[in-house]
Amino acid sequence: MTAIYSSAALKTKQREVKDVARKDVVHITENGNAAFVLLSEELYERNLRDAAERAAYEERVRACIRNGRSDIAEGRVVEGMMALDAALEARHHHG
Repeated sequence: MTAIYSSAALKTKQREVKDVARKDVVHITENGNAAFVLLSEELYERNLRDAAERAAYEERVRACIRNGRSDIAEGRVVEGMMALDAALEARHHHG
């Protein structure tokens, strides 16, 4: 569940807010409106690392799709299992 505290809680419940921020993102409100987020340095670094890994994965998937579309457009395809087996066999014998 998302932790939400008022900005006043930073003063009155400082220990509680910090304890939660060590484990999860804490949302801080001002006058009932979203204003800030608070999280530990370790959690911040982990979130950055996870985001970078997701972005790299997404780029690899995009590259595979681009390459696949290029292969199709240039006729580098086989249809059916027998054609695939023959293509792999030919590739194996020709290095």
